[in-house]
Amino acid sequence: MKRLLKAAKGYRGARGKLFRTAKETVRRAMWYSRIHRRRKKRDFRALWITRISAAARLRGLSYSKLMGGLKKANVALNRKVLANLALTDANAFDQLAELAREAL
Repeated sequence: MKRLLKAAKGYRGARGKLFRTAKETVRRAMWYSRIHRRRKKRDFRALWITRISAAARLRGLSYSKLMGGLKKANVALNRKVLANLALTDANAFDQLAELAREAL
């Protein structure tokens, strides 16, 4: 009981004071936190793909052509690293795009 009310500390009104409403609120909060931990992974992957796609378009390639070319060229970089390169190191991304274009 103490642990549950401690978890509900800071909630407004009865949600932070009364046991029954605190229990419902904390349970719902835990449920949403579980869902959103998984959702965060999806959101980041979508962001990385968008960044890679935009950088590839500037270099005359589509996202799928770039990824297919990199796969054929045996370049094993994940989307997180590719997106970071697209943002921070344009020269390295240019070289990767050229490598992908040659492999196609």
